[in-house]
Amino acid sequence: MRQEDIWDAKAAQSYDTPGTGMFAPEVLGPTVERLARLADGGAALEFAIGTGRVAVPLVERGVPVTGIELSRPMVERLRTKADEATIPVVFGDMATASAPGPFRLVYLVFNTISNLLTQAEQVACFRNAARHLPPGGRFVIELWVPDVRKLPPGQQAVVWHTEDGYLALDTYDVLRQRVVSHHVRYGDARSGRGELEGVFLSPHRYIWPAELDLMAQLAGFELESRHADWEGTEFTAESRSHVSVYRLPDGG
Repeated sequence: MRQEDIWDAKAAQSYDTPGTGMFAPEVLGPTVERLARLADGGAALEFAIGTGRVAVPLVERGVPVTGIELSRPMVERLRTKADEATIPVVFGDMATASAPGPFRLVYLVFNTISNLLTQAEQVACFRNAARHLPPGGRFVIELWVPDVRKLPPGQQAVVWHTEDGYLALDTYDVLRQRVVSHHVRYGDARSGRGELEGVFLSPHRYIWPAELDLMAQLAGFELESRHADWEGTEFTAESRSHVSVYRLPDGG
């Protein structure tokens, strides 16, 4: 499955859920506020900018944002919210594509680094972030903690969410650190039919926090902070996600 095939026009159309889910004010507000502080008065570059969920309110907050994005349908959706002059976008792979700066901040949110399906590509993504930053510049990653403790021996799938008309499950390949998220939508099951309406598959390579830190070191970054969320909650062994801030050493 190629990422450009996954994030097609249908996926782009259904991606935005204004006011709910990852677009809910209680989710988006702290994200934008934290990124604005980390930009420290400079411009920001978003890897995998998508439909502009974070970029649009960040620009409204006063931070200039440029994006890199592989999916043209996702950018077409972004263009209904902001034009090219307001949020410039370079089409390409976030592990290799370049955008004109300068930038004080590069950020990658909502688990998107895991869309790169090999360790080499993920390391290249860190190095690409470093190429876009001056000394003292920051790279911020929001990522989930692999939850393989839920996976009993001999079992390859875990259901992680159910509600009327929707089922979400993950299938694991622990040898290659791969997981495929299955999002299944179906009709009213109470009728006894529950006809299938659609299935969306999203492949990922999961990354442990310590592995992520090593990738950062290979690109010249130092870990500045790690919290369980954008509001600064302490990261613990029970945290299911993290916001990690990496910084290039100051010059001199």
